[in-house]
Amino acid sequence: MHDELNPLSDYEKAQIRSIQEWKRQEPSVVSKTVGKLFTPLVWLINKLIPQSAMHGALDLSNSAGKWMAELGTLESDAGVGDLSELLNAELTKCDELADSVHNWAIGIATSEGGVTGFFGLPGLAADIPIIISFALRTIHRVGLAYGFKLETEQERQFALGILSASGANSVEEKVAALTMLRAIEVTIAKQTWKKMAEQAAKETLSKEAGILVLRNLAKQLGINLTKRKALQAIPVIGAGIGASVNGWYIKEVGWAARRAFQERWLVHNKKIIEA
Repeated sequence: MHDELNPLSDYEKAQIRSIQEWKRQEPSVVSKTVGKLFTPLVWLINKLIPQSAMHGALDLSNSAGKWMAELGTLESDAGVGDLSELLNAELTKCDELADSVHNWAIGIATSEGGVTGFFGLPGLAADIPIIISFALRTIHRVGLAYGFKLETEQERQFALGILSASGANSVEEKVAALTMLRAIEVTIAKQTWKKMAEQAAKETLSKEAGILVLRNLAKQLGINLTKRKALQAIPVIGAGIGASVNGWYIKEVGWAARRAFQERWLVHNKKIIEA
């Protein structure tokens, strides 16, 4: 028997429908035809940025993303003393804050992609680690807009799960990412923050699971980003490609984060069991 759920507003009902639609959407990946046309460039990029480097970038970027997310004036923008207060704010307020975070991130990612894209392959080598860090920073910052501070090993895996869902190369990869997100949500929901802190010393298994997540995600993003960015390897014209690809990528990451944290907010406030 579940506890009685709190009533939903019309706005919340609309967002639940949007969450369900996002879950059903097929991943928007570069077509196989385009991938085959630029196979030599994709091969060259993979040699320049191997999976081991992608793995390292992800591991470092998740911690850096959390730290960078907490910089700035999000509390004052939200009109709260502590961002955890947003856990019990109106969903409309959280969504407005997340929207401003998302739009700002798209703008910055577009500019960064334009600059690094201008320099072709050397710029691309710098751009991929930067955009991964920025994607994780965006996920953490969107989480803060809903009152969620991703501080434990499980929470950091939740951020990686969102990145995986947004960068899936197939329906199967997206379903796997969503399944992982749901499993983490259920685990966290069953624990109080005090218990989670007490169990910090017992998180070895979570860290081992995290290594597996990182390895799989590195492979997934290696395919996704190199196909998207193949033409960015060409100097000068790569500027336009880099700008558009980075802007679109962060747009997808931001929406994945917003839908995932909306669902967590709704579950936390006993509005739903699962969208």
